[in-house]
Amino acid sequence: MISLIALKRLGLDEVWWLVSPQNPLKPVAGMAPFAERLANARAVAGHRRIKVSDIEARLGTHFTRDTLKRLTLRRRQHDFVWLMGADNLVQFPKWEGWQEIFNTVPIAVFDRPSYSFKALAGVAATRFAGSRIPERNASGLSRRRAPSWVFLHSRLNPVSATEIRARDNGEK
Repeated sequence: MISLIALKRLGLDEVWWLVSPQNPLKPVAGMAPFAERLANARAVAGHRRIKVSDIEARLGTHFTRDTLKRLTLRRRQHDFVWLMGADNLVQFPKWEGWQEIFNTVPIAVFDRPSYSFKALAGVAATRFAGSRIPERNASGLSRRRAPSWVFLHSRLNPVSATEIRARDNGEK
């Protein structure tokens, strides 16, 4: 849902889903193998303009900051926008080099149930408040220089990735 909203509201050519070999903020225990997560992502992407990628595994990067640096250096003809949910903006300061990410690519933050106020009052939003653009200007985000970001309000979907995985595995 977020990818389709991003394509439309941000005017993107395509959305890449970067399947991470291992999220440094999540425990290895209980995590499905990388190949399985990659295959599952490809199975549900369901749109010709959503590309599922294993580029982090191929680049050997462990942190988003490093992946984005490598992508922006190697693919200068592309304008990148980092997409994240408001829940991630809340905990963004825990990410390795989070301020570098803000300074590398424009960021689109998507509203998530019960996270909006925490996200917009949090450390990351406060630190980069002067770089936030109005939602009505979101379609030009990819052409803006970093740091720039937008908070997008949309119909909220309360289903989490954890709930989707549990449903797909026959749990709950």
